[in-house]
Amino acid sequence: MTEFVFKNEWMIRLAFFGGIFLIIGFAELLVPRRTLTTSKKSRWFANIGIVFINTFLLRLLFPAGAVGISIWIGLHGWGIFNLIQWPLWVEVVLTVILLDVVIYIQHVMFHALPVLWRLHMMHHADMDYDLTTGTRFHPIEIIISMGIKAGAITLLGAPVIGVIIFEILLNGAAMFNHGNFFIPLGLDRVLRLLVVTPDMHRVHHSVFPSETNSNFGFNLPWWDRLFGTYRPQPMKGHEQMTIGLNQFRDPSRLTLLWMIALPFAGKTGSYPIGRRGIKSDD
Repeated sequence: MTEFVFKNEWMIRLAFFGGIFLIIGFAELLVPRRTLTTSKKSRWFANIGIVFINTFLLRLLFPAGAVGISIWIGLHGWGIFNLIQWPLWVEVVLTVILLDVVIYIQHVMFHALPVLWRLHMMHHADMDYDLTTGTRFHPIEIIISMGIKAGAITLLGAPVIGVIIFEILLNGAAMFNHGNFFIPLGLDRVLRLLVVTPDMHRVHHSVFPSETNSNFGFNLPWWDRLFGTYRPQPMKGHEQMTIGLNQFRDPSRLTLLWMIALPFAGKTGSYPIGRRGIKSDD
């Protein structure tokens, strides 16, 4: 079973990615939450193009991926779960929860350290907000993220099935909570007790630093409430709020090449938490 999953892992993830992408994309057409302000065609070309670049680099540098790492540490008996030997379902649930909090902490770290924020700026520089924003990450950030994830998987001794479920949930959640589709407000209030909703995460993409430095969760919403980084709504409301970063307001720079060059050519602004970002709205 493990060998089958490992050999077909990329197909399994691709199938879920494609299915979720189509569902969210259709919802955006059917019930849009906001009117887009820039060219959807050029944005989608760049935002989806970076996915192919990141996938190629990860396969080049980490041929076995996160699943391969899980298999390898399992064979060597490394990690907490390989020492304690809890029931598989317990290990799977804990793997999903603990890896999610690691991603939360990683996300905060990319906002706190100016050198990492330079990489993460590419994600926030998108001037509109839809499911492709959830795929828009700088290749160097993706490589660093994979290294952090590999370390967490090794420390936990995370089982293969838990890693696969987490990867599928993380990718799906990134598209879901960046989706530009309307969820009735009453339903949203209930959903955000269990998952990060688009209205919850959209606050994080505001141009105001105090809002940018909130709602860091991607999948589970609990960490923002637990660590005091939760903000229910944007100051100007979802329809009137401005998406992006103050220092990047030129729509002509929403191209693939500019996205890759952005960390090395742009200013960090007042966004890093270690500076004035969490208090200033300059």
